[in-house]
Amino acid sequence: MRIRYAIALACMLTLVAAGHAQNTYIPYELGGDNYYTMYGGPDISASVAGTDEFERGDTVTLYLDLTNYGRILGFKEDLTPQNPKEFALAAAELQEEYKKPTALGITASLYSDSQQIDVKSGDQVVQSLKSGDKTQSPLKFTIKIGEHAPAGRYPLNLNVSYDYQDNVRVYASGLVTSGSSPTLANYRVSYVYQKANQTLPVVIGVKKQADFEILNTTGKLSAGSKKAQISATYKNIGEDPVKDAVARLSIFKPFSSTDDQAFIGTLQPGEEKAVVFRIDVDSDATPKDYGINSEIKYTDVDGETVISESMKIPVKVKGAASSLLLPSVILIVILVAAGGYMYRKKQKKA
Repeated sequence: MRIRYAIALACMLTLVAAGHAQNTYIPYELGGDNYYTMYGGPDISASVAGTDEFERGDTVTLYLDLTNYGRILGFKEDLTPQNPKEFALAAAELQEEYKKPTALGITASLYSDSQQIDVKSGDQVVQSLKSGDKTQSPLKFTIKIGEHAPAGRYPLNLNVSYDYQDNVRVYASGLVTSGSSPTLANYRVSYVYQKANQTLPVVIGVKKQADFEILNTTGKLSAGSKKAQISATYKNIGEDPVKDAVARLSIFKPFSSTDDQAFIGTLQPGEEKAVVFRIDVDSDATPKDYGINSEIKYTDVDGETVISESMKIPVKVKGAASSLLLPSVILIVILVAAGGYMYRKKQKKA
């Protein structure tokens, strides 16, 4: 009696241990048989569709293709069929098990670790992707390239998450052989799914170009001043040289000018040149800090005419200098009037 109890207890502990070991599978009490365990699963890869090189300062759409290279790596027979019904169940299960590499409900998110690349768009979703298939249309992500991003290659991370079929169990109440081909009566399939995450590398490039910055500016402006000088130093912080470069101002009220362009000429990478502009200031200009936009028109290494991004020149306008002429005139008038009065008074006494 004790031996029987020990055997029963051992069997029960074995089943409990097996249940814990297979806690990702459908519990046995749901019914069905598991004839096979498949090894493998989805394996997603990402690639850039179209161009992968962009210009600094641009907001662009990055197109990405997903391809599923997942496959079945092997299998293990968990249960050996013993009769025609079980052979039919095993064959039916095997057919379903081969769907394991299919990725379901794919969610893709693009991230950048570089401050020069800003991802503007959110998650993209793909319903499913079978083994060997590529997405029918590319995923679209909007990215902003930094205004002064150095030329070079920038790695991005595409995080994908999805579900996949982890195991299959099959059930049938019997095998019907009355027709031309045997069929399983009350055939049912139960699926267990797992979640998976992958981080896929994506690399984009920023083109070599000329790029500019303003190092310093000087200028003393007052309301009503004419041909006041503003000096600015431009530096080529890009990778390519430029020629026939001309700096231009975008003039607005209360400023005006007939000398709002300055010739720079050739500017090599790392080279800087100072230029001078002359502008007029309206007499009723409000004294405050202003910002005048400037740009550089130049010829690039391919012979194309290019206009740079706008660069702001800070200027400070002071109030008009007070004139001493009017007070002097008034004082002279008063003195003349007083002198005349004293003269007439002396004449009357005489």
